[in-house]
Amino acid sequence: MSRLAVAGAGAFGTALAVTLARDGRQVTLWARDADHVAEMKSFGYNRRLPGVTLPDGIALTADMADLAGQEAVLLAVPMQALSGVLAAAAPALGRTPLVACCKGIDLASGDGPSAVIGHGCPDALPAVLTGPSFARDIAAGLPTALTLACRDAEAGTALQTLLSTPTLRLYRSTDVTGAELGGALKNVIAIAAGIVIGAGLGESARAALMTRGFAEMQRLARDFDALPETLGGLSGLGDLVLTCTSNQSRNFRYGAALGHSDGFDPSLTVEGVATAQAVAALARDRGIDMPISQAVADVIDGRHTIAEVVDTLLSRPLKEE
Repeated sequence: MSRLAVAGAGAFGTALAVTLARDGRQVTLWARDADHVAEMKSFGYNRRLPGVTLPDGIALTADMADLAGQEAVLLAVPMQALSGVLAAAAPALGRTPLVACCKGIDLASGDGPSAVIGHGCPDALPAVLTGPSFARDIAAGLPTALTLACRDAEAGTALQTLLSTPTLRLYRSTDVTGAELGGALKNVIAIAAGIVIGAGLGESARAALMTRGFAEMQRLARDFDALPETLGGLSGLGDLVLTCTSNQSRNFRYGAALGHSDGFDPSLTVEGVATAQAVAALARDRGIDMPISQAVADVIDGRHTIAEVVDTLLSRPLKEE
């Protein structure tokens, strides 16, 4: 029987643990908060994923030592927490394949998840799991397809077999950079799409925003030598469509709250907030034109109002598509 661990007991990490355990794996689900672990053991579910019973095949723990000896560890922690978790867990992880399930760019280093893994656990095999998915759909056993990116093709094939289930279909890729950038950048565009809808700018504006936002994603990805087909796949276009059109997306909801001038629950992790800041800095440093991403960063940081950035975007020089 396969032995896996999921580090991070938020909604997404729990959903992955649930679907893998239902398919016969022994899964260790680690949470940093011992009280949270005790609560899950007592009630049989995770309050961050209500209505989903935890299968018997899930072992709950707050002890990082329990991450040792696994066939793979899925890292389902927020992007900005990844380096800290790896630093604490490194003695237990050793050479274990580590699959990052977070999407974003580390603000401190400017690195994506695989590079953060490389710095924190240099002996481990890094991989990335990304694509259009909501925790509730995965936990409910609804059909979901994701990209599993690993530079080592043979190891990626083994992980694909290890982590696929009858309802969780994984497509493998060796373009880790493209997969990471697609997953990170779509969150920024999803915030922009939420702003458009929240501010009452209309569905036509959202469609235009998604299209031009995708062009920005491709520009940055090309500068990092990512493959265009990766951005056009699940980890890029697929995830962009999902997160720009559904209220289940935290990034979209956060943007809609900005557009409405409403508050947003500060306890919820919105990966696109930090990513927008990181992307704007990358674009400036590399001389890449990314006006939508810059506009999102400006609105989040309070440098410009929504009305001001809309006026700026619409008054840009006319050009060929």
